[in-house]
Amino acid sequence: MIQGAADEVTIHYNKLHADPAQGESLDIILKKVKHRLVEGMSSSTADTLGLSRAILCNDSLVKRLQELQGTEAMYRGLVEHAKRMLKAHFDLLQTYQQFGCVFAAISVREPQARASEAFRLFGEMHRNMERDGVKMLKTLKPVLADVGTYLHKAIPDTKLTIRRYADAKFTYLSYCLKVKEMDDEEHSYAALQEPLYRVETGNYEYRLILRCRQEARARFARLRSDVLEKMELLESKHARDLTGQLKRFIEGLAILAQDTTERLQAHANLFPVEVDLKPSAFQYKSPIIESPPEDDDVTEAAENPNLDSMILNLDTLESPTEESRDLLMELGLNDIDLSQNMSDGTQLASLLEKNSVDDLLAPDLIN
Repeated sequence: MIQGAADEVTIHYNKLHADPAQGESLDIILKKVKHRLVEGMSSSTADTLGLSRAILCNDSLVKRLQELQGTEAMYRGLVEHAKRMLKAHFDLLQTYQQFGCVFAAISVREPQARASEAFRLFGEMHRNMERDGVKMLKTLKPVLADVGTYLHKAIPDTKLTIRRYADAKFTYLSYCLKVKEMDDEEHSYAALQEPLYRVETGNYEYRLILRCRQEARARFARLRSDVLEKMELLESKHARDLTGQLKRFIEGLAILAQDTTERLQAHANLFPVEVDLKPSAFQYKSPIIESPPEDDDVTEAAENPNLDSMILNLDTLESPTEESRDLLMELGLNDIDLSQNMSDGTQLASLLEKNSVDDLLAPDLIN
């Protein structure tokens, strides 16, 4: 027709200035919210509720996100159990130290030379066991730090990337659903042989949605590639480092157990020892052993002026000293309370509730 025209032909057209901000209308935002809700539903439930949606077929990333969630729960439980075990070791080491102080005080007051030496060696052995234990705790601190870095830095960084990917995914699916609805609308009008206003006026809205879908798809593909790359790095780091960290942890405990065994075997013949007792030590006025009166306690305390201080030293087991608190702060165990016993099932359930896959795929869509 144009070639057959004799006069000058003038063609009018509407130039498309694609602005993604114009394409992201309220309808698209509501579709993103709907896709977020449908993400946690089964297909039958969504069909029953009549929720139309666009889906990604054979999306392997969902399964990998579930594996990431399980890995995070495992690391969190591993760190918690390791800290509680090291805190229990620390409390035991404080008991060793108190034993060493008490037996050292007894050795000073013992008149028998052999018994005094035995008590001194026994107390010194407990003090050395306490030093070896503190050395072990300081050796295992970097292991917990490495695991904590994976748990508190690497995994949250990956989850942040996943949230950005989820927002791009829902945006892309919303545009796909919008295009499908507009195509269905055109087909329905064509079947009725009725004109559609937006088609007759250049179909600007449809072309704008197509351009926005193309840009959303490119952003979605880029973020999906970033997520897959980060998850591969995270999984490789998990497979490579976890074995070495657990090996270092077990080796530290094994070295402590070996050193303790060697110290005990070195003084295997330390006991029994001879101790001088008063002639009336085992003489009783009646066959029933009665508790000594309070006057005897006062007399014994007067004969042993350091007895009260020794008892006070034993009482300090309940309240840690300033040095112990500083050591707990250095080891990162000051916030561990062994009196709170949480079952593994309850703890794991709470972790799964806080870090579900739906939360990972549910960013703030409105903002």
